[in-house]
Amino acid sequence: MICPNCERNLLRKERTGNICSHCKRRYALDPKTNSLRLSDLRVRRIATGLTDDGRILITPGQLWYALSRKRLREGEFAPGCAGGALLGGVFVGFWGLFGELPFMLYISGALLATALGIQIARQMGAGRGIAPMTRGAFRSEALAEWLRVYGKLPPGVIDDSGHPWPRRQADAPPPNAVLVCPDASVAAFLAADGLPDRHGVALVQGPEHVTALLPALPPRGPVLVLHDADAHGELLLRQLRETLPGRPVVDAGVSLRTVRSMPKAVAYRDPERKPAAEVMRRLTTLGEFTPQELKWLAQGWRFPLVGVPPVRLLTVLDRLAEQAGRSVDAERRHAAEVGFLTWPGVADDGPDPAGGR
Repeated sequence: MICPNCERNLLRKERTGNICSHCKRRYALDPKTNSLRLSDLRVRRIATGLTDDGRILITPGQLWYALSRKRLREGEFAPGCAGGALLGGVFVGFWGLFGELPFMLYISGALLATALGIQIARQMGAGRGIAPMTRGAFRSEALAEWLRVYGKLPPGVIDDSGHPWPRRQADAPPPNAVLVCPDASVAAFLAADGLPDRHGVALVQGPEHVTALLPALPPRGPVLVLHDADAHGELLLRQLRETLPGRPVVDAGVSLRTVRSMPKAVAYRDPERKPAAEVMRRLTTLGEFTPQELKWLAQGWRFPLVGVPPVRLLTVLDRLAEQAGRSVDAERRHAAEVGFLTWPGVADDGPDPAGGR
């Protein structure tokens, strides 16, 4: 690997303890000692691309997906085991034949059967889509080591471990729309890049927070829903539409069918988020999904919000929020034209009852 400090090419023996033998400086990540094969230079390069050369801020969740994407696509099951078992089986087999050791042939057969079993399991999809390093492990292992070495997160990356959904003040102006975003990492990204303030949008975590904001919303103020393309995300969108009749509920992504039709969208499986039978029963009852889609969802496949390129996500949401603001402004202008929120008996060009001009 290349030292991120002096840019010398280092052999394994020249970087013991994550210290360069040439410049004597420590680095954070060695591709030989972490499951994502990360190096400091790769992390910086990927972070630079995600932030559009520093134009926007991103979060650890978005960085994790971008760094995991290649390994998720590979979907390697029992890495190295099949080759090792095959070579071992062949070696032990020859040893048993030429050494006239029958018991070695049994060991050889077991090793060859193991290699064949691993290969068959790979062909059947075992291990495919399982992240070698989870989002939690990325934070507690890779980023924790980065912080120990450099004292701060990679350039352009902000902390998303707090409560990123802005708390609405009592004297705040009424929002134009509500944006539901259950993912704390994406919510932190949107808040840090100023989308809620830029468009007068209330950023909230879930349906219960939408209900609390309804009195402050204009009658046709839309509810924009961001969700993962998985069983829980699809159910969230439909629950909001059921509980908010007459209110525009806009699917702001990620769309299941759009994702599945895009070859570059790398889905993954999260064993901790595999949908329960009740969730799948409710989705099946809707009658909106094909058998193939239901099978995909039931197996725990998903495409997360953090997987959407940050610049693209921000661009789409800017457009949707701007459209929502225009529709609400038109509604408010119409209300003013018909006398809504005007003082009774006072002409438009008359004196201001508050004493102004």
